[in-house]
Amino acid sequence: MKQTPFTELHISLGAKMHEFAGYNMPIEYTGIIDEHQTVVNNVGVFDVSHMGEFWVKGPKALNYLQKITSNDVTKLQIGKAQYTCFVNENGGIVDDFILYFYESEKYLMVVNAANIDKDWEWCQKWNSEGAILENASGNMAQLAVQGPKALETLQKLTKIDISTIPSYEFVTTQFADVENVIVSNTGYTGAGGFELYFYPKEGLKIWDAIFEAGEEFGIKPIGLGARDTLRLEMGYCLYGHELDDVTTPLESGLGWITKFADNKPFIGREKLEKLKSEGVSKKLCCFELKDRGIPRQGYEIVNRNDEVIGNVTSGTMSPVLKKGIGMGYVKIDHAKLGSEIAIKVRSKLLKAEIVKAPFRK
Repeated sequence: MKQTPFTELHISLGAKMHEFAGYNMPIEYTGIIDEHQTVVNNVGVFDVSHMGEFWVKGPKALNYLQKITSNDVTKLQIGKAQYTCFVNENGGIVDDFILYFYESEKYLMVVNAANIDKDWEWCQKWNSEGAILENASGNMAQLAVQGPKALETLQKLTKIDISTIPSYEFVTTQFADVENVIVSNTGYTGAGGFELYFYPKEGLKIWDAIFEAGEEFGIKPIGLGARDTLRLEMGYCLYGHELDDVTTPLESGLGWITKFADNKPFIGREKLEKLKSEGVSKKLCCFELKDRGIPRQGYEIVNRNDEVIGNVTSGTMSPVLKKGIGMGYVKIDHAKLGSEIAIKVRSKLLKAEIVKAPFRK
């Protein structure tokens, strides 16, 4: 298995380790519920160095990105980031990712760890413009410092006022006496906080500085288990669950990152325009269980007549709400807010209701 700059540290701290996207990653330390509550109430640190990073550079970068991504890159300004996705010829999602406008004619894609190889091949395949592409995944590490005390923790380690970095913006600055650290406000937990990008050789120095700065706030390392429950409480999609190569952004509630401007002849556009005109047959919905239980990926969703109307893509017992919550695709005529549905768990039906995200307000 591949390692991040922090793998041996996770092991020494007693983390429960498991393979994820080819990496030996920490799943939990003190337990998912405890780690989840630490992020919601205080501050926690995630090692997300397994994520992929691609640079797109040169005078052809913008035209290339307009073709290969669903969102409108012309709306980006230097220092800002954009949530977007790759769409294939049939309208399915190759991957969702964040695009950073780093400097003139230079952009950074941060893609999902499980899709690095697939995404890199996709980017190369469609580069007829001649944009300069660089796969920097092995030369960049990342920590996500999340929670209401993240700002106070990190502010101790930099001279810039990081409270002035709005959502989906970033700066490159000195941090913990390390030069050229990207400090980004694009969190995936809904609890506030920042992401730090830096060279792997600086990883342990930055880790130690963060944990010293956050000691007074009860800072803890957090595993991927709590990362999943945190994103689910916010109703955030996860590739391989809500998103895949055959599901379109219009079905998954990502129409807002799918732009049909005149200057965007992107891959898959014709299929998506047709789908938008005709209407989708299914819709991604959030639901809360009324009965005791935990919905799991793959469970059937049924209506009151026990007819299958969809399937669960993600589910858990919410550490904050103390009830079962989940997401899933539901036939469009059953997808209204407040609709009563049921989750089929073996021979048992668990009553549920379609609700609006986020679960954790």
